[in-house]
Amino acid sequence: MGRTKTKKQTVSKVAEPTATSAAPSVAALLDKAQSLIVQCDYELAARFIQRILEQQPSNAQAKEMLGVVQLEMGEIDEAKQTFTSLLPPNPDAPSPTPPSAHLYLAQLSDDEPKLALKHYQTAVELLSAQLKGKERAGSNGSNDDEIELKSNIVRALIGQVEVWMDPTYDLCFAPEAEKTCEDLLGTALKVDPDNSEALQSLASVRMSQQRPDDAKVCLEKAWTAWKDLDLDNPKVPPISARLGLVRLFLELSLYSPALLVLHGVMTADDEEVEAWYLEGWCYYLMAEQAKENDGTLDDLGWEELAKDARDRLETCQMLHMHQEHPDKPLLEHVQELIANLEGMGIKASAPGEGEEEGDEAEWVDEEAEIEDEDGDVEMS
Repeated sequence: MGRTKTKKQTVSKVAEPTATSAAPSVAALLDKAQSLIVQCDYELAARFIQRILEQQPSNAQAKEMLGVVQLEMGEIDEAKQTFTSLLPPNPDAPSPTPPSAHLYLAQLSDDEPKLALKHYQTAVELLSAQLKGKERAGSNGSNDDEIELKSNIVRALIGQVEVWMDPTYDLCFAPEAEKTCEDLLGTALKVDPDNSEALQSLASVRMSQQRPDDAKVCLEKAWTAWKDLDLDNPKVPPISARLGLVRLFLELSLYSPALLVLHGVMTADDEEVEAWYLEGWCYYLMAEQAKENDGTLDDLGWEELAKDARDRLETCQMLHMHQEHPDKPLLEHVQELIANLEGMGIKASAPGEGEEEGDEAEWVDEEAEIEDEDGDVEMS
């Protein structure tokens, strides 16, 4: 369900079939459209999807793909209409209703929190019914389909928690908000006891309850579940969840694990704006702490840390503007931090300065310092 950050890629145009060639099957068109979506060639994907819908106007898989394409192309209202067409009482809605349509609509209902909660809850019910069906069929819980179902149930429950906790909605002030969040996360951890995203969400709730020690315990368990896995392992949370983990680490002044998580994110996508922002913010906070601690932190001087902060923030600002990133408050904070660093006399590095061997050595040094004798990262 998570949306992947798009990258501009050059994609070879696929030749249209000639008049004498056999018309491709719907299955082949679906496969091609899915492949093009993965390649981020949304315009060409839309053309293939349209050909499917011309043959089968009610094809649910094609409609869902069309909704995804419309989302990626910024056609939000059109995407809402497409996903809504997959739900009753639309006469062409498939049976059973695809839970994914409710999940997409929940994410698109950011101006209607109660409607978002309704979509999330309906998705949970549909997914839970599918899971029970597989369990009755004799599955032992180890197959990929069941793992994916559990993951989607947990994310739908976490989605509800996020709606309840969002300070822009009145729901967070409701007397039942805290208990509701606890119950939702309790359900999520019953579905998947070691789910890192559920544990991370519970840590966020503990922070809102002013229980930082309990939050640390949750974060340690969440991160331990995947920190030693290869980045392409399906158990590694999506980038958005890892960035959320970094934010919580920074709230708790856990800078070393925050940098390690960010290193993994940037390995996967070195143009992720929020990752550069959080890394700059992390070094900025470390520089502040160093200034208060006789000018050093872990044998690093505050000026060195501040310079690292400025370099990351400058890169973030450049990427933000180049990508026309929608998060304006993030850019404003970046510019504020850069202005503060400028006031301290911290200048940005010249182009090419501090790259390659220096950066690699920096990571090696940081990892060596924060690992204990067993190779585990300290969370205290």
